[in-house]
Amino acid sequence: MLLATTQVEDVDRFMEVFSTTGAEKRKEHGSKGAAVFRDPSESDRVWAIFDWDAQGWQSFVSDPEVPPIMSAAGHKGKPQSAELVGRCDA
Repeated sequence: MLLATTQVEDVDRFMEVFSTTGAEKRKEHGSKGAAVFRDPSESDRVWAIFDWDAQGWQSFVSDPEVPPIMSAAGHKGKPQSAELVGRCDA
């Protein structure tokens, strides 16, 4: 699992690209799916929890075909993954 956050120009536009072109590209890099949440404090920020490993994420963000997809989705910046600080049972 991987948690990432990004700011977008328009959430609906982002979701359209995220669930089509973006999904196809993520699948190429081993993603098994994602859940997307709107940030309750920032209307232009979304959070995504990916069923993906760190190696697949790194492969995805270094793919030269990804920046145009992110641009089409209206990303204001590059998505960043949250740093894991620990794990807990239940």
